Amino acid sequence: MEEKPSASLASEAARPRPLDPARGTNQSGVRLYNERLVLSLIRRHGQLPKAEIARATGLSAQTITVIMRALETDGLVEKQARQRGKIGQPSVPFALDPEGAFSLGLKIGRRSSDLVLLDFAGAVRGAIHEPHPYPVPARLREFAEHGIARLVDGLSRAQKTRISGLGIAAPFELWNWEEEIGAPRAILDQWRSFDAPAEIGKLTPWSVFFCNDATAACGAELVLGNPGHYQDFLYFFIGSFIGGGVVLNGSLYTGRTGNAGALGSMPVAAPQSGRAALSQQLIRSASIYVLEHKLVAAGKDAAVLWRSPDDWDVTGESLDDWINEVARSLAFAIVAATSVIDFAAAIIDGAFPASVRNRIVERTREGAALLDHQGLSPVTIVEGTVGSRARAIGGACLPLLANFARDREVLFKESG
Repeated sequence: MEEKPSASLASEAARPRPLDPARGTNQSGVRLYNERLVLSLIRRHGQLPKAEIARATGLSAQTITVIMRALETDGLVEKQARQRGKIGQPSVPFALDPEGAFSLGLKIGRRSSDLVLLDFAGAVRGAIHEPHPYPVPARLREFAEHGIARLVDGLSRAQKTRISGLGIAAPFELWNWEEEIGAPRAILDQWRSFDAPAEIGKLTPWSVFFCNDATAACGAELVLGNPGHYQDFLYFFIGSFIGGGVVLNGSLYTGRTGNAGALGSMPVAAPQSGRAALSQQLIRSASIYVLEHKLVAAGKDAAVLWRSPDDWDVTGESLDDWINEVARSLAFAIVAATSVIDFAAAIIDGAFPASVRNRIVERTREGAALLDHQGLSPVTIVEGTVGSRARAIGGACLPLLANFARDREVLFKESG
C-alpha cells in the first residue's frame, strides 16, 4: 500500500467531492463545457450577472439560469450584492466561491522549494518556502511530505473534501548547469532517475499534474493576473535561471514538445570585451545566479537572494550592474520575439522584490526604445502581477485548469 501523509488526511481527501458535473442532463459533455465556459468568464471578470454571461456566451437566459443554479448548488459560485443601474431591474452578479475548490502547488527550484495552498478564487491560503544550496531528491520528498500535511491539516473536514489535486512546477533537466549551480555532480545525477510526479504522487491521494516551472508561472499570470487582459503576450520569469512562456489567443501555447517559451535559450548580444560582440544565451545574462556570482565576487552574502525573495537586502554596484545587464538582454529578446509573433505585450516577473522588478521593467523599456523597430508593431512592456511565488502558484493552478477551465485551456495532463 502506498504511503500517505496521514490516515485521517487520506480518508477525508479520498471522499468524493460534492460535485456531479453530469447531474440533471443527458448531454453531460455539453453541460460540462458550458459550465467551464461560465466559470472561466467569471474568473476573468471577477463577477458577472446572468444577463452579461448570456450575452458573452451566446447561450439562452434559461440555459444560463440552469447553469448558475447548478454551480451555486455545487458551491462553485456565490451571489454578490445587488447592483442598481440607471435602467431596468437591479442585477445580481455572481463571483467564484473561494471555498469551491482548493489545490496545492509545489515548485522545485535550483535554490529553493515552495509549497502553496490555493483556494478557488486564486488566493494563497498557506505557503511554505525552503531555501537550499542545491536540490536533493530525498530532501525534496521530505519537504513535500511534511509541507503538504502541514498545509492540509489547517483545513476543515469540508474543505479537505474539495482539494482538486496537486500541481508540480519544475525546470526541465534539473541535472544540468553544474558549474552555475555549484552542486555536486553525483547529486545532480540523481535527478535523472527521480520521477518527481510519481514519487510525490505516492504521498497524496489526489491527482498529480506536472509542468515546466516557467510555463507554470506564465499560466499563473494568465489565469490570476494579466490585468491588461492581453490575449497574446510573451512572458519572462527571472529565477535562478530565466525562463518564460507564450500566450496566444488567450491560451498558453506549449508547442510541439512542450518546450515553447524556452526563452532562456534565446540568443542575445554578448557584452563586448575588446572584440566584436558575440551572441550568448539569455540565461547567461538575465538570471539571478549571475547576480549571485557578482555578490560572491564582491565579498557579500549571496544567500539573501534565496532566503526571502520578496525582501532582498541588496544594494550597490553589483545589483545596479546586474539590473542593467538583465534589461539590455531582455530588450534584445523582446524585439527579436516580436519579429516572429506580433505580441501585444511582454510581461516580466521574477523571484525578487517588487522594487527590483520595477527597475528592470523601466530599464528594459528604455533599452527597447533604442533598438531598431522598423517593420514591427509596438509592444507594451509591463510588470507581472503574481510575484515571486508565481511558479508554485502556477503549479497549484494546474488542477484548477484541468477540472474547471474551458476545454481549450486544459493544456496540462494528469500524471500517470
